[in-house]
Order: sequence, then structure tokens, then C-alpha cells
Amino acid sequence: MTIPIADPGASYRRFAEEIDAAVLSVLKRGWYILGSECEKFERAFADYCGVAHAVGVANGTDAVELALRALGVSHGDKVVTVANTAVATVAAIERIGACPVFVDVDPFSQTLSPETLQNYLRTNSAGVKAVVAVHLFGSLCDMPSVLEVAERYGVRVVEDCAQAHGAEVSGRRAGSWGAVGAFSFYPTKNLGAFGDGGAVVTYDPVLAERVRMLRQYGWRQRYVSDIVGLNSRLDEIQAAILAVKLKALDEDNMRRRAIAERYRAELQALPVVLPGDPPGGKHVYHQYVMQCGGQRDELGRYLRQHEIGTAVLYPMPIHQQPAYAERFADVSLPVTEELSRTILCLPIYPELTDEAVDSVAEAINRFYAK
Repeated sequence: MTIPIADPGASYRRFAEEIDAAVLSVLKRGWYILGSECEKFERAFADYCGVAHAVGVANGTDAVELALRALGVSHGDKVVTVANTAVATVAAIERIGACPVFVDVDPFSQTLSPETLQNYLRTNSAGVKAVVAVHLFGSLCDMPSVLEVAERYGVRVVEDCAQAHGAEVSGRRAGSWGAVGAFSFYPTKNLGAFGDGGAVVTYDPVLAERVRMLRQYGWRQRYVSDIVGLNSRLDEIQAAILAVKLKALDEDNMRRRAIAERYRAELQALPVVLPGDPPGGKHVYHQYVMQCGGQRDELGRYLRQHEIGTAVLYPMPIHQQPAYAERFADVSLPVTEELSRTILCLPIYPELTDEAVDSVAEAINRFYAK
């Protein structure tokens, strides 16, 4: 049995009839950019996140950039974030000429540590315009504590929610905590399009209107740019697909949580650290990430030899990658760096069968029994 690390095609096969009908309807209508499908999805997604506004954009990287631009972050401003994230987070910061600042993460949740954020801002808050709090692998940052620290220093918070659709802390979902939330709908996300897509969510009508302008050349009136903007729009076909899949997101997240519980039951006796819910929160397991110590690479090879897909997210922290290493040579993030050497992602997606989960767990148990 071959078990891939992800299988976005399985999602299409589950919803094929409804998705085919939705896409055909868009094609027949003949309106393909910023039409009724995008508006319908924006309303539904805002309701799902528990906010007033959602603005569809082209991808998750643009979503982070537009969120920062809407908050007035610009050239030379400092933006605090983490280094164990997709490089897209930092690319978005740098595209507006802002300067990323890296702080370390909590060793269990692997998300932004409120303590390291506090330690940085206590002596370096001058010039810091925003914090990008990255929700990782399906688990939220400790948002009550992050917000408390940020508010103390007058810093706005952007949530990078690319891996956390539907995740919760204290009964509030990803995207409903910060001034703005940024989502990706890359095909393997918990809510994935069949191409690129993203959204910015917020309670604030002024910020929402600014993002709407920024995503289309700074227009308030067609062909008249009031501000300098981009071309970053969620197309009608992807919006129609996302509207279909959004209706099943809670069910899909429940299935991911059931798979995670099955892994835990079968792997808890091993010398590994398994993921779990954050305090007061609900993990939605975009990824199932074990901490395996020094045997990570050997275990990964063993599983791949047995046709089980694995991944390492992320194998090299951003501050150590060739494009950034010289600029951040003096940055030390011991927890982030240790995690990059020890974590391993196992297959997890709603269509994964119990039989496949058991096969993965059995292979891991055989490895540790050697």
C-alpha cells in the first residue's frame, strides 16, 4: 500500500459532482473575476471565522502582504515573526520593504512564544509596527498572551492562518483574534482550492475596504487608483470550489482530529513527542508532526522505503537559509533550530483510511523495535 503525505485529488473525488456543477455554472455565466461567487464565499468565510469581513485574494502570500499594507506597515518598519514558517511569511514582509525580526518559539506548540516576544519588545520596540503570529500545523498561537504583549507596546497583530482553518483557542477561531487574519487556500490546506487562493479577514470595516482597494490597483472607482495597489484577486472558479468545500470543513477537521487520536493511541509508548491540543484550544492537524530526536532522518528513510510519505516542515529555519543567512548571521533561535533537526510529518488528510493510519503506525513501531 502506497500512502502519500498528502492527496488533494482525493478531495476532488469526494465532492466531484457538486464541484463540477459549481464550476460549470461559473463558466456558463461568463463572469470570472470578482463576481457573485467571490462575494458569496467571502460572506460565508467571514461568518465561519466569526468576523465581519473577508476579502478574497490571489494567494496566502499576498494575504499577509495586503494585511500588513492595510495596517500601514511600510518601508523600514520592523515586523516581528518566527523563523519556522513557510518562507512566504517573510517574503510578504520584505515585499513591502519592511524588516523581519525573528523570535523563538514554544518547544511544544512550536508557535510564537509570548515570552520571547515580550523579551524582544521590552528593549527593542522602537520601529516595530506589527507582529505576524504564525499558527502552525493546525494549532493556534497563545493568542490571549500574544495580544496582551503586543497591546502593551502598541503593536498590531496579523494572524498568519495558512495552516489553521477552523482551529480555536478559548472558543474563538483562527482569524478572529488579531487586527487582521491572512489565509491561504493552497490545495493541501484544510480548506484548499484547486489552484491558488487566499483571503484577508477582519472585524474592521475600514481595514476591509482598504484591502479591497489594495487587491485591485488601489481602485475605489474602476480605472481610478486612489492608492497604490496590486493585482491580487480570488477568481470565480476557485471561489465556487471553496464555497462547496467550506460546508464540509468542520467535518473534515473532525476527521483529522480522529486520525491524530488514532496515531496517539498507537504511538504513545514510543520515545517521541506527539502533538496535541494547546491549552484551551482545538488543534485541526493540518500536519501531524512528531518530534523524533536524533533518529528523524533514519525514520523518514525507513518509512519512505515502505512507501509511506513523510515531510519535514521546515528542514531549515528561514534565518539560516542561503538567501537570509548573511543578514541574520547574529540571530540565535535555539528552540527553532532544534525543532528543525527533530520533527517529522506523517500522512494526515480527511480521506486517509483507518487501515492506512494503522499501516503507518505499525511501520513506525517496527522501526523503533529494531
